[in-house]
Amino acid sequence: MPTKRTPDVIVVGAGVVGAACAYYAARAGLTVTVIDRGPVAGGTTGAGEGNLLVSDKEPGPELDLALLSTALWRELAELLPPQIEYEPKGGLVVASGEAGMAALRDFAAGQEKAGVRAEEVAEDRLNDLEPHLAPGLAGGFHYPQDAQVMPALAAAHLLRAGGDRVHLRLGEQVTGLLTAAEGEVRGVRTTAGDLHAPYVVNAAGTWGGEFARLAGVELPVLPRRGFVLVTEPLPRVVRHKVYAADYVADVASGSAALQTSAVVEGTRAGPVLIGASRERVGFDVTLSTEVLRRLAAQATALFPFLARVRAIRTYSGFRPYLPDHLPAIGPDPRVPGLLHACGHEGAGVGLAPATGLLIALAMGGGELPLDMGPFSPARFDVAV
Repeated sequence: MPTKRTPDVIVVGAGVVGAACAYYAARAGLTVTVIDRGPVAGGTTGAGEGNLLVSDKEPGPELDLALLSTALWRELAELLPPQIEYEPKGGLVVASGEAGMAALRDFAAGQEKAGVRAEEVAEDRLNDLEPHLAPGLAGGFHYPQDAQVMPALAAAHLLRAGGDRVHLRLGEQVTGLLTAAEGEVRGVRTTAGDLHAPYVVNAAGTWGGEFARLAGVELPVLPRRGFVLVTEPLPRVVRHKVYAADYVADVASGSAALQTSAVVEGTRAGPVLIGASRERVGFDVTLSTEVLRRLAAQATALFPFLARVRAIRTYSGFRPYLPDHLPAIGPDPRVPGLLHACGHEGAGVGLAPATGLLIALAMGGGELPLDMGPFSPARFDVAV
């Protein structure tokens, strides 16, 4: 069926979250126009590693969302072409000492009650999973549900999978929200003119707060910068996503200061990706040699062989951070017809399918697979 001139829904943002919203809306029979001022995956998605993780999430709403997304990514991997590089390789979280192992045991025990599979790995079995790990580690936990995709291609193929119900308008900036007399959404104003639709989805990533302000509502999305080191292509010497136990604490932290914790993973293409750093510095894109030094030192402490490997490039991006570390998903009660799908911080790729499905169900009135209350876009409004 050809796309109607006036779509059923406008999605603002062509990253992986916006692409998932468009895909699931199209699958529900809606026509969708996706608008982005840049290219597909031109923001946070294109700067991500493509992690699909349950291992770093404590029991609660985000883990519930991640488990739903894990199942949906498995379905999508059967539907989308192999170019998305879906790889259910699992994660390995390691501890340097007994205190770290005790903390990992407690964390994993809570996760297992919520449906996560976590397998303790003794010190003398670590090298069975990762032969090149540094000696002397106290042990770790293996998370077989962790996976990875190539994020930019995943976004592109989700949009393509929507078929002719999804229409792209790239290089076009949204400058305002069109509303009726009672305040309900009627579309958007862009640099190319007005576009009408009864639903608008804010999937603008780190710019989600700015877009919300166009609608006259507050959503305190802030950019949280991160860097990634990329090595020269190698044989598959790192088999899993491997990270130190303190990474989990960094993910959950609200500090604006620089935090780094070793995260190392191989890719099908050969390069090893090394992260992760977090800091709130606005949209400052300045290369930080201190961050790169820390990442390199922490990575070589986990995998000593990396000291002999060349880093061929680095890149940075901005995670869309919300103060309570939960994304904003669903209808905005302050503006009828406006929905939000942003604020996922570093988990947007992993959480995209569940987010897209929930947005589509919210528009279509379908039965929701989980409670959307914790993700309410109005939860930061003191008047609510």
